[in-house]
Amino acid sequence: MAENSRTTDSGIEIKPLYGPEDLEGWDAAGQLGEPGKPPYTRGVYPSMYRGRPWTIRPYSGFGTAEATNERFKFLLANGSTGLSCAFDLPTQMGYDSDHPRAEGEVGKVGVAIDSIDDMRQLLDGIPLDKVTTSMTINSTAPILLLLYELVAEEQGVASHDIGGGTVQNDLLKEYIARGTYIYPPRPSMRVITDLFAYCTKHIPSWNTISISGYHIREAGSTAVQELAFTMANAIAYVEAAMAAGLDVDEFAPRLSFFWNGHNDFFEEVAKFRASRRIWHRLMTERFGAKSEKSKLLRFHTQTGGSTLTAQQPEVNIVRVALQAMAAVMGGTQSLHTNGFDEALGLPTETAARIALRTQQVVAHETGVTATPDPLAGSYFVESLTDEVEARVWEYLEKIDELGGAVAAIEAGYQMDEIENAAYAYTKAIDNNDKIIVGVNRYNEVEDAEPEIFPIDPAFQKAQADRVRALRASRNQAEVDRHIEALKAAARGADNVLYPMKDALRAKATLGEVSDALREIFGVYQPAR
Repeated sequence: MAENSRTTDSGIEIKPLYGPEDLEGWDAAGQLGEPGKPPYTRGVYPSMYRGRPWTIRPYSGFGTAEATNERFKFLLANGSTGLSCAFDLPTQMGYDSDHPRAEGEVGKVGVAIDSIDDMRQLLDGIPLDKVTTSMTINSTAPILLLLYELVAEEQGVASHDIGGGTVQNDLLKEYIARGTYIYPPRPSMRVITDLFAYCTKHIPSWNTISISGYHIREAGSTAVQELAFTMANAIAYVEAAMAAGLDVDEFAPRLSFFWNGHNDFFEEVAKFRASRRIWHRLMTERFGAKSEKSKLLRFHTQTGGSTLTAQQPEVNIVRVALQAMAAVMGGTQSLHTNGFDEALGLPTETAARIALRTQQVVAHETGVTATPDPLAGSYFVESLTDEVEARVWEYLEKIDELGGAVAAIEAGYQMDEIENAAYAYTKAIDNNDKIIVGVNRYNEVEDAEPEIFPIDPAFQKAQADRVRALRASRNQAEVDRHIEALKAAARGADNVLYPMKDALRAKATLGEVSDALREIFGVYQPAR
């Protein structure tokens, strides 16, 4: 490639200049359209942020349920318009806080939730008919959703009246990029579709899955790979749900997506725009959806954690602001902005407040909300959107040839592609071909000592004592009866969420419910 060449992070070559000739005959197929109309390149709603701003949804969770509840209330008091909850690794992996494998991890990267008592404390004083909540949870997603529903019922909020929210519930990306899986892919798909069916009937305002490219990107993928592998997963989920007898227009309107906001500003905008167009085509041509709501790709964005540096952490404030701006210019429905201390630990209150204020500045001071899709018609952005889309379709064709997302995962295809991309990116930094401010250029001799969020080691003992006390005080015979009913449903074809809810209401713990499914479904062991 020529010495003076420029490429995006996905390797798309950028010409020195774009002009009318780059878009000659370009919209003959109607690939742009208007905001709120097919193919939704310009946004899923006609007026976008002029009519309704995106949801400011900071991601938070640490320590005990009580500590996280305090942070939730702090964020709401400072202008957050939705909640997003992080769970600790034992909760994600289906272990109670007193399990040996939970040692040293309780409350560290999120809040510990072992039972309905913890969920009750987590949501204390938060009106669940008004506040929307996103929960970043996958293998144990049905458990956390049902606990949320049970607490709402205790508040007097009927399931149909829950204010809405999202449960991530995306296991395929765990096998590809993250690793917090429990069961093998095929029983995991069964549990996911059971959750689809349950929510369609009982919690219709809930987004039943957040199909996540975020973690695929954090693992080192390119923007094109993030989009392609996530779309392949989405295809697999829709196919599984339809194979289970669900009507596409009943469950598809509650599917949502979760994208990463990275540093390559224009490629990120192009990625967001292309994602809507691809989803519209898939739902129309591949799955025959009739309802336009089924064809709307609604997405949450989180700014890129892997782009933030431990060196000169205050510079991350600038990175986050630019990533947030790209997400807004690309039409996100909700947004989390990372704290500038992301590379060092959980966000301090100061970092969380600055991250929140960043979104508020973008919303109120920049003018970007005045009109939908303000970059539409740009020679560069439209050309880049088309190129991103074309490369995504190439990946989707390849994954179809391999037998679909699950078969490709079992063959290690996506993981190999991401590893190669991550290696190339790291090598470019090491060779100074890619400049990261404060890392390989503009270094400081000595950074100031940053403030680090403290993790109280007493959290673990207190939480372990709490779950042991719960087991000692409950009706064990009732718990055992419901756990056996859950196992029976898992062995057969019944929806597992119904007996699971009964068990959780009787104060079965998250670990006990997960163990019951482990016994029936087994545990996934990757081939390599």
